[in-house]
Amino acid sequence: MSHDTEANAPLPEGSSAERSVREVNGVSLHVVAAGEPDAPLVVFLHGFPEFWYEWREYVEPFVDAGYRVLVPDQRGYNRSEKPEGVRAYRVSELSRDVVELIGTEGRERAHVVGHDWGAAVAWDLSLRHPDAVDRLGIVNVPHPTVFEATLRSNLTQLRKSWYMFFFQLTGVADWYVQRNEYAFMVSAMADGSNPGTFDAADFERYRRAWAEPGALPAMLNWYRALFRHNEEPPRETVTAPTLVLWGEHDQALLPEMAPRSIDYCADGRLERFPEATHWLPHEATDRVIDSLLAHLDS
Repeated sequence: MSHDTEANAPLPEGSSAERSVREVNGVSLHVVAAGEPDAPLVVFLHGFPEFWYEWREYVEPFVDAGYRVLVPDQRGYNRSEKPEGVRAYRVSELSRDVVELIGTEGRERAHVVGHDWGAAVAWDLSLRHPDAVDRLGIVNVPHPTVFEATLRSNLTQLRKSWYMFFFQLTGVADWYVQRNEYAFMVSAMADGSNPGTFDAADFERYRRAWAEPGALPAMLNWYRALFRHNEEPPRETVTAPTLVLWGEHDQALLPEMAPRSIDYCADGRLERFPEATHWLPHEATDRVIDSLLAHLDS
């Protein structure tokens, strides 16, 4: 069996990356890891509807810069375990997965970088388990307090978040999202990003990950748990030094939430990408890598 089919995408070329399965918080997570075992640790968290593959181009630059890199498929995604039921996808469980994933490296803390839902988990992790986060890198997702307040008060944001409400329709949403070879998710990525950001080979790999048994309902359960089992973190201020990177043409999230999110960081900085969309990690990869490395090294 090739590396390709085992991970639903080839491991980063020319890298020391290896696949493993880690037992954390009662679930098995599929993880891509690279770099010296004792080097400073960075965990990259993918968003919806991606998987570890989102961060493939980040692995080698961070290893070359002297880091140990872990990129999990988060619970419910791709080759990781997909527990049944909505409660299993509460944000406190998603955060705990990361705490215990860091523990599998014999560490108590790590730098954490997240995009989309991965960023939501990273925010929650930094608020719920502040001792587990050295430095925080957030891409195109607001602080949870800011998102909740904006969703309640801003009609434009409410309209942009229509899909979150649609995803609550168990069965109906699952059917709609997977029809026509997952056209809903393909168009969200292809139409919502700058031209040429994703190619046919990318979507082949994404479709394989989405077609894993149980993956689609599990991925949608992240949204269902957010609505049905919303859990406020125990604090609002992030103490870890935080860099927020924001593509201003995000089709789903208003850009004014980015500076408001910095207000909830004891040590926060915002870097804007005027030409980029929600899919910033793919669109401005080199600049995002440079910004994150400067943040982690500072």
